[in-house]
Amino acid sequence: MSTHLDLLSPLLQLFFSYFKELVGKEVTVELKNDLAIRGTLHSVDQYLNIKLENIRVVDQDKYPHMLSVRNCFIRGSVVRYVQLPPDGVDIDILHDATRREARGG
Repeated sequence: MSTHLDLLSPLLQLFFSYFKELVGKEVTVELKNDLAIRGTLHSVDQYLNIKLENIRVVDQDKYPHMLSVRNCFIRGSVVRYVQLPPDGVDIDILHDATRREARGG
């Protein structure tokens, strides 16, 4: 019997390999609680847990308690979106990989 995570595994691996290539670049991570954090991607693991450095909160007025935070670890399960730098993603390769995944291999 496979779990939900097993079914997503190839898709997670696809995104994991993309995120690994973006280490050192600036990304914006929006959490499910609406907090958006911009920072330099330091690391990402196979569960899409993300470590950001030199962070700043997008809406500082709404989250003033975050002004003193410089680095953070974000659990992959609380991420809603990750905004990638436009020059950081090869769209053609991503489209090809998602088409192959949709066909089952």
